[in-house]
Amino acid sequence: MNGPSKTTGTHTVFNQPPPLDPYNLFSTDTALKEALKPLVWAEPILNDYGYLAGHEFFPAGFLANQNLPQLRTHDRFGHRVDQVDFHPAYHQLMKAAIENGLPSLPWQGSQTGAHMARAAMMYLHNQVEAGTCCPLTMTFAAAPALNQQPDVASRWLPLINSRQYDPDNKPWYEKSGVTIGMAMTEKQGGTDVRANTTRAAPLGKKGPGQLYALTGHKWFCSAPMSDGFLVLAQAAKGLSCFLLPRWREDGQRNSLYIQRLKDKLGNCSNASAEVELQDAHGWLIGEEGRGVHTIIQMVALTRFDCITGSAALMRQAVVQAVHHCSYRQIAGKVLTEHPLMENVLADLILESEAALALSLRVAQSLDSPSDEHEQLFCRLATAIGKYWVCKRAPGHINEAQECLGGGGYVEESILPRLYREAPVNSIWEGSGNVQCLDILRTFQREPESLGVMFAELEKSSRADPQLDQCIAGLKNRLANISHAHYEARRLVEDLAICLQASLLLQSGNALVASTFLRGRLDKGGLAYGTLPASISCKDLIERARVC
Repeated sequence: MNGPSKTTGTHTVFNQPPPLDPYNLFSTDTALKEALKPLVWAEPILNDYGYLAGHEFFPAGFLANQNLPQLRTHDRFGHRVDQVDFHPAYHQLMKAAIENGLPSLPWQGSQTGAHMARAAMMYLHNQVEAGTCCPLTMTFAAAPALNQQPDVASRWLPLINSRQYDPDNKPWYEKSGVTIGMAMTEKQGGTDVRANTTRAAPLGKKGPGQLYALTGHKWFCSAPMSDGFLVLAQAAKGLSCFLLPRWREDGQRNSLYIQRLKDKLGNCSNASAEVELQDAHGWLIGEEGRGVHTIIQMVALTRFDCITGSAALMRQAVVQAVHHCSYRQIAGKVLTEHPLMENVLADLILESEAALALSLRVAQSLDSPSDEHEQLFCRLATAIGKYWVCKRAPGHINEAQECLGGGGYVEESILPRLYREAPVNSIWEGSGNVQCLDILRTFQREPESLGVMFAELEKSSRADPQLDQCIAGLKNRLANISHAHYEARRLVEDLAICLQASLLLQSGNALVASTFLRGRLDKGGLAYGTLPASISCKDLIERARVC
């Protein structure tokens, strides 16, 4: 610990924690290492990325968020350019992530557990800079949608998978690597994409893989400097999906005009824009009228990354809180020795580990694309996690800020940025009600899905009588869901907690599992820091410490 330091003679600074020195985010994360222990091949990759995140990405993240993207609609001669300029730190983060395979790892080769390894990389990256994760996620998630149009995919996927970051504003076919964005939302309907008014007309032949001209206004275009965008528009047979490049194949700029950048609560290093399409060229992906079916594969993967991202924000909040409380003294004792603070920190750690367990279990299901049981579970668990984990993150991070007091509220700490980043994960790609209603629809339309979910929950059967009782109660409540819309959130909350409890029991860590069960199933207090007295808080705090 640093000794007292004198300032300009007016006072001495003491009882402040030392700076959290650069550290390896992977090698110091006990829960993450335990979960990924079977993936021996991935450990050196993640260890290297954890070092990068802890040593290089932290300062780059602050710079990228202090120097926001700037829109230039015209050059100095008056020509329209629609260029968004980023700070070099943004490009540093994007380059490192792409070169390490963050958007492409599962689509390259056949390594067992590639989705889990990639999720762990996202978990590490999100902790230090979440804004760049938006274009990284969309580039990753676009691959399954593009694969539905093989002639287009054959030209674009090699560039997505090249592991080359090429930020130059030039035609995609002249680049060594590309990124992909998305533009679905319009003014009159966010969730209700079928109300979209953007029109698409064939430029020649119509049908899958053919060029169409798109005209309309997109209220949110994520990462507008991407090389291509998956866009929904109304064609003759209904809402359809298109890949709209920033540059046309004849070497001309496409007719995509950035009207303004959104002034957002968080995710500030990433640009989000309003764009106008005026006969912009785009290839039809899949059949006309099947746009939602086509793009939903991209949406599902972006929803999954929202879960991982929220879990990551919680982990970094825990790291910051535990570090501060390990040094700051109150009444002659460091905060971690005060019982009530022990309770708060332990509760935050439990929530963080449960969120990680759920996100990695979804990643595991993604690694089994031909297993129908796993894919149905994946669909349900993604919606459950998107609702619950993303909903828990803002309150969790705010509680961590409170552990630091005023120091957690100032921008020199990373906690204000973590707090601002958290809400986007619950809003983007379908807010809480959308996720809950999607789960109910799945149960109604595919009755076998109930069996799939309870088969997963019952993998921990007889390990804890209280959990068994909660699962049995859920079965009874879900036996008739015809009138369940009103209480859909409560049902999904209970599903999420039971699923997290079951996963923690299956992981074999008795300390974390038993503590989570007592802390969540006993239905005690509603705030963090209300764990029962029998819990070993000190062991949990030590488990979360990074230095």
